[in-house]
Amino acid sequence: MNRSLSQSLNQKLQSVKLLVMDVDGILTDGTLSFLADGTEVKTFSILDGLGLKLLMQSGVETAIITGRSSPQVELRAKSLGINFTQQGREDKLSALTELWHRTGYGPENTAYIGDDLPDLAAIRACVFGATVPNGHWFVREHADWITETMGGKGAVRELCDQIMLAQKTLEASLESYR
Repeated sequence: MNRSLSQSLNQKLQSVKLLVMDVDGILTDGTLSFLADGTEVKTFSILDGLGLKLLMQSGVETAIITGRSSPQVELRAKSLGINFTQQGREDKLSALTELWHRTGYGPENTAYIGDDLPDLAAIRACVFGATVPNGHWFVREHADWITETMGGKGAVRELCDQIMLAQKTLEASLESYR
């Protein structure tokens, strides 16, 4: 993990109280797989799951906004304790604005991670916008930060660790594993 973010990026992360994530290309590697009966299959990284649990334990809430709809996303969100899940929302900024109204959070304390053009307006609207190395080039140009890890392979964990590092909660969360 790159532990040396600039001072300005660390300051942005210090204010984060809500992490919002896209699914395909972020929590998954972006591959769509279908069984013979048409059932969609999604694969999630266990690294991201633990990172999200640790982040939530540190006091940061989490949310999912995704353009597609699938029962797998609902199951994964529920298993991790993610309270806010919006599926079938191609207008990510509109969904994010609705989320802010429901939760009382706003752009000044929200981080967003996405990988493609539908995520761009949400990335730019938040205090901290992130993407992955395999994200669309135009999104990479406009994000505050690009993870070192690819989407679906622990990129969200990397962001969770960076938020906790900036907020000085990472060491305490690691302590129980020593």
